[in-house]
Amino acid sequence: MSKSPLRVFQVAYEAACRALPAHRHQFSPKKFTQPQLLACLVLKEFLRLDYRGLAAHLADHADLRDRIGLTVVPHFTTFQKAAQRLLASVPGRRMFDAVLDRARQDGTLKRRVPLAAVDGTGMESRHVSRYYAKRRSAGDSDPARTYAHYPKVVFVVDCKSHMILSAVPGRGPASDLVQFGRAWTQAVRRARIDTLLADADFDAERVHRAVRSHGVRTIIPPKRGRPTDKPPTGWWRRVMKQRFARLKRKYGQRWQVETVNSMLKRRLGSALRARKHPTQCREIVLRAITHNVMIVRLRVFYRATT
Repeated sequence: MSKSPLRVFQVAYEAACRALPAHRHQFSPKKFTQPQLLACLVLKEFLRLDYRGLAAHLADHADLRDRIGLTVVPHFTTFQKAAQRLLASVPGRRMFDAVLDRARQDGTLKRRVPLAAVDGTGMESRHVSRYYAKRRSAGDSDPARTYAHYPKVVFVVDCKSHMILSAVPGRGPASDLVQFGRAWTQAVRRARIDTLLADADFDAERVHRAVRSHGVRTIIPPKRGRPTDKPPTGWWRRVMKQRFARLKRKYGQRWQVETVNSMLKRRLGSALRARKHPTQCREIVLRAITHNVMIVRLRVFYRATT
């Protein structure tokens, strides 16, 4: 993954120019363009800054401003309002698509994805004390003690390039099947997937049917529920129980989605700065876009220097 802020900034700006018009409507103030603001938001996630820190960083680095033609540093509230608009469902999907299209043009992502994997992961909404983590892991069953919900996300990733094909945020603790439908719909629209790998959390007959209705093969271990010698309910779950032993080698590539979760949390952080749930969802989508931008730029840079 690229660790150069200048290169990540440039790729994010180029993708944003393809995804969004310069201004939202004809009566916009026209001080800044939408691609400029969206590229700045990607830089914020890359450098792990808040909005005030982003404004200060741009004020200190003229080379970053010159790269996207930014003559005046926006106020930090401008970034906050831009994040609410530009990371909504429709603009966010357009930016996601533009980054993946750029990856295809550079050869980072192939149009045909032989293996894709899906998995969910939780994010931290704020700092958690060691005492809380120890008490939680001990299995405290006191009904009078409650625990707050935490943000989570379901990723569908390309096992070869580690590009995120779709990211659907939600709120936990809850089953990953809640976000699977939307995540799969977005992923199959963005890539031609041959095989989808998933763990036992996605072991459901409706998951097999939804995926195979698009001509995509599924490899999911039929281990959901209590252990029993009875055959699983559902046609595809019974087929998977018969054939899974022969598919274990290919199923081992499912760990690539765990690698993507680790890459994203180690490089961009596992804690979210936002406090409200809708804002947390936008921040998760922005973090997934930043992850893809970092991968695209690294491949382009190496290819240009060889």
